[in-house]
Amino acid sequence: MPSLAELEERRRYELRLTPDRALQTLEEAEEFLHERGLLTRTSQSALPSLYEACHEDPYMPSSAGFGQWPATKWPWFGELADRGGVYALKILRGKHLLVDEKVAALVDPILRSEIERMRGAADDWALLLDHLDVVGPSEVEDLEEELGLSRKALKGIRLPLERCGAIVSRSLAVSATAHGRHPHTTELARWDQLHPGPSAGGGLEELTVAAVRAAVVAPERQVVRWFSWNWLYPKGFVDRLVADGRLSRPEPGWISAAETAS
Repeated sequence: MPSLAELEERRRYELRLTPDRALQTLEEAEEFLHERGLLTRTSQSALPSLYEACHEDPYMPSSAGFGQWPATKWPWFGELADRGGVYALKILRGKHLLVDEKVAALVDPILRSEIERMRGAADDWALLLDHLDVVGPSEVEDLEEELGLSRKALKGIRLPLERCGAIVSRSLAVSATAHGRHPHTTELARWDQLHPGPSAGGGLEELTVAAVRAAVVAPERQVVRWFSWNWLYPKGFVDRLVADGRLSRPEPGWISAAETAS
């Protein structure tokens, strides 16, 4: 088994953590996504980060938040999300995560289960999910009118549904004069409308192994904190994956995928 130092060196290379490996074009960024399977927007965990791999000075160095995004490459996250076979999900505890088709297939059974769980958990959530099931993906302004909801009320309903992956939002450009709307709006869709064919496999264990593989090596304490569904992790979840030979511990407190460590 490689040492932790060797795995960390591999991680620096594969996750493009050094300036000489900086992403130069959107096409390189898309290739990077398909290599790793998933990308966070900013560096917030051991998972691979698009903006961290850009190595570009921030838009506003003296400002926090959005100001720390890359000066010219910040639109890449949204542009990748618009490409075929790419999904932008808020399953990273409310933060966006880009996943490709391979990882989408792994997460699919979880999100389908979340649709049904959330439908049964609250009438407001069921209202939105059932309405989208009938009318299909819809712009938020249309949903406000059709459901008789204020913008604030709709936002309060949709955010928990997005966080668990039951619904997915995306930004749309619209005519500036159409219905007096802003040039950009948001479309909401149920996950099963974006990914209509149920996956043959997948699930939390498969997703976790894929995420650790994408990170190359990660602090063990992070592994059960990456995704929104903390109630799905049984006691000893990581221990079981290690015992099954799907994850390994190069050192106490660190986790890598078994094939990565071989």
